[in-house]
Amino acid sequence: MNTAVTILVSILVFGAIIMIHELGHFLTAKMFGVTVDEFALGMGPAIFKKEYKGTVYALRLFPIGGFVKMQGEDIEEDGIKQDDPGMFYNKPCWQRMIILAAGAAMNLILGLIVCLAMTISMQVIPMNTVAQFADNASSAQTGLQLEDQILKINGISIYTDRDIVNQLLSDGDGVYEIVVKRDGKKMTLSNVKLESKNNSLVLDFKVHAQEKGFFNAIGYTFRSFVSITRSIWLSLGDLISGKVVFSDLSGPVGVGEVIGKAFHAGWETFLYIAAFITINIGVFNLLPIPALDGGRLLFVLIEMIRRKPIAPKYEGMIHFIGLAALLLLMAVVTAKDIFKLFQ
Repeated sequence: MNTAVTILVSILVFGAIIMIHELGHFLTAKMFGVTVDEFALGMGPAIFKKEYKGTVYALRLFPIGGFVKMQGEDIEEDGIKQDDPGMFYNKPCWQRMIILAAGAAMNLILGLIVCLAMTISMQVIPMNTVAQFADNASSAQTGLQLEDQILKINGISIYTDRDIVNQLLSDGDGVYEIVVKRDGKKMTLSNVKLESKNNSLVLDFKVHAQEKGFFNAIGYTFRSFVSITRSIWLSLGDLISGKVVFSDLSGPVGVGEVIGKAFHAGWETFLYIAAFITINIGVFNLLPIPALDGGRLLFVLIEMIRRKPIAPKYEGMIHFIGLAALLLLMAVVTAKDIFKLFQ
């Protein structure tokens, strides 16, 4: 039963995120008069199709993606028709850039809305100020005090209570440089320590919480959004530097498992994971990688600088190679996730 619920919830979450993303492309394309041939959710063979005002709306078998098919987006496939104002490539560069960026923008907006829903689901608003220590707390013995407002940990700014937990528990040696605000003054504590039990660091203090009100709820929502976005950028940096290895990556199967666990853990955790996923998709799609929206944006930017587009056959080849590489990576990561399920 739990497996069925996990699969259903994962499909609904992925479907909503994909729909919002493609809706961004679709609405802006329509706004600028681009002819849209198809708006599809899912990949593979269509299980439902309906044509309305020249656009085919389709639901496809595999809930792992989606697309908006615009005329003139692929010049080699659609041919060059300079006199057709409905062609994507006939639109000014600034309009094409808005259309390409709209999908990721919608994911980020959705992420902010989900962060708001998460805040609404909370009973109180956590603060970054130390309220209580455990007995014989190592952090208290090495510099941290009650009522210290934690501003930075190891150079990373602290926006929410989750940042405190993430920064402390992700550290390897349990020794931290923490910047606090104490009695109205900033102080740097250079050797704060946490104990380790069973090879895991132990968080030995708690923070204050405020009664939830309109203004602190809005503030916490925006801080959560910034915190999640920042953590995604840091993760990308760790991936490039090699700090994050291949075994740490997850595909749709692995992410679906996380969604299922979060759903059973409660609304706050579930909404946090949902916000993280949609913001992650928004950020990732803006990276200048061929086949992604960010890669296509880069080609439009180059066209603006050069005052002429790159030859379609070269652009198409680059995007094809990028798409093939991404699909191969997804297949390998998905196979790894499936193998882990049976271990």
